[in-house]
Amino acid sequence: MNQTYPWFESYPANMPREIDPDEYPSIPAMLEEAFEQYAAQTAFVHLDKKLTFREIDELSARFAAYLQNKTTLKKGDRVAIQMPNTMAYPIVLFGILRAGMIVVNTNPLYTPREMEHQFNDSGAKAIVILANFAATLEKVLPHTPSIQYVIISEIGDFLPFPKRQIVNAVVRHVKKMVPPYRIPHAISLRQALSQGAKLPFSKPDIKPSDIAFIQYTGGTTGVSKGAMLTHRNIVANVAQMRAMMEIVLKKGEELIVTALPLYHIFALTVNCFGFFVMGSANLLITNPRDMKAFIKDLAKYPFTAITGVNTLFNGLLNQPEFRKLNFSKLKVSVGGGMAVQAVVAENWRKVTGCVLSEGYGLTESSPVLSCNPIDGTAKIGTIGVPLPSTVMKIVREDGTEAPLGEPGEIWAYGPQIMLGYWQRPEETEKVLKDGWLATGDIGIQLPGGFFKIVDRKKEMILVSGFNVYPNEIEEVIAQHPKVLEVAAIGVPDPKSNEAVKVFIVKRDPSLTEEEVRQYCKENFTNYKQPKYIEFRSELPKTNVGKILRRALREEEMKKYSQQ
Repeated sequence: MNQTYPWFESYPANMPREIDPDEYPSIPAMLEEAFEQYAAQTAFVHLDKKLTFREIDELSARFAAYLQNKTTLKKGDRVAIQMPNTMAYPIVLFGILRAGMIVVNTNPLYTPREMEHQFNDSGAKAIVILANFAATLEKVLPHTPSIQYVIISEIGDFLPFPKRQIVNAVVRHVKKMVPPYRIPHAISLRQALSQGAKLPFSKPDIKPSDIAFIQYTGGTTGVSKGAMLTHRNIVANVAQMRAMMEIVLKKGEELIVTALPLYHIFALTVNCFGFFVMGSANLLITNPRDMKAFIKDLAKYPFTAITGVNTLFNGLLNQPEFRKLNFSKLKVSVGGGMAVQAVVAENWRKVTGCVLSEGYGLTESSPVLSCNPIDGTAKIGTIGVPLPSTVMKIVREDGTEAPLGEPGEIWAYGPQIMLGYWQRPEETEKVLKDGWLATGDIGIQLPGGFFKIVDRKKEMILVSGFNVYPNEIEEVIAQHPKVLEVAAIGVPDPKSNEAVKVFIVKRDPSLTEEEVRQYCKENFTNYKQPKYIEFRSELPKTNVGKILRRALREEEMKKYSQQ
């Protein structure tokens, strides 16, 4: 990368233009340096229990030893993890990687059908699962012959006696959060660690090109595909993220709020790896939807950084108790996973005094491609500038590069781009073009090398030949003071091909359809105005809080097919 790119002029003065993607030969090599460097410091906090870097090192080595000695698994075999943010997650994750095996992250809220597809597609031979979800696994096991080993964790596993027994009993018997299950050959995680403590752990020879993760991505169409992310992909993306963060954050001194699930690629790379190797403590939040408990945790721990999605930040801002917190130590807030709405970013800055910097990426890019600078020069409404050693461009339908300000598909190039989709060469060919990743997102490049997302290629609404971008509709309607959340989709229309329909969750119950129509008339040209408005008490969301336009569209299509 000897070229000069326009975004370099927007880089903070002490931010490098390039990183060394081969700084470490593997993820374990990167982790081991952090174990040693920050041994006595807190690495993770969960349910008020703290574990140091040294303890995480010892426990993950025990788990690796268990996998190497007590199972027939070998280097390159796939091991699934299915759990929310608990202390077990990083221990198990690091152990699998240190044993040279491949991690398959699974959303705990998956249906049996989704689990079955992912386990069979990846050929996972073992699974580590939280007891709360084992009943679903029991249904799936007869249809997933590759899974030979089941290791079950409980929420209180790493709490001291007797708190561990109390928490686990309350979760199981009082809150009834663990449906009964029977998996005779399963072993508990505590047993596995106890056995691993007596066994030798031998470091395998891991190459940078070896696969570390098969990370499933829904994409916008068809069945979910597994992105093959190598050790080099993740090591590079961690270095890129650190190059940006270390301008403001200090090694070994930060406390990060980790409310997004670690099985999600954003929290996995940025929080679980990136902030970890900077010597930061991760405050793990198991259920951020329980806002009262979440805010109690935030009050106890003076946090210096937080990552999340737009709906998480919006949800916090709508809690009076959140506004009373002390934000004097907060230096960095980063939003990703979905567009950060300008009104949310502005309210966040007013309440916390900290700029909410939007970043952008995909599972296929490990995930971060660009981010707004965190030194106060962020441009709200943009996805920032490409990270060091990353090139982005806007490509027209005919394959030529678009000039400044003209929309087209975002293509990206860098050491964080995946190897391809697991066992899907045709799908890989559709998105990887001579090393460039065709993202499927429509964007524009602005002066100074900043990029702005206009929308998903597949979610664009075509009204009488005009492109309408749901992001724009949502962004504007979200600014109405009586609106809490909004989603926009295209629905079939005999006159205009498609028409805009919006789904709104009210902040103020007095909001009427007429008010929304009037507001849209004032803010949108005719073809962009919603033809249909529906009020809802809530919107469908993914487990990380991303609004599911797809689910709304499927509902509508069902209605139309029945007419």
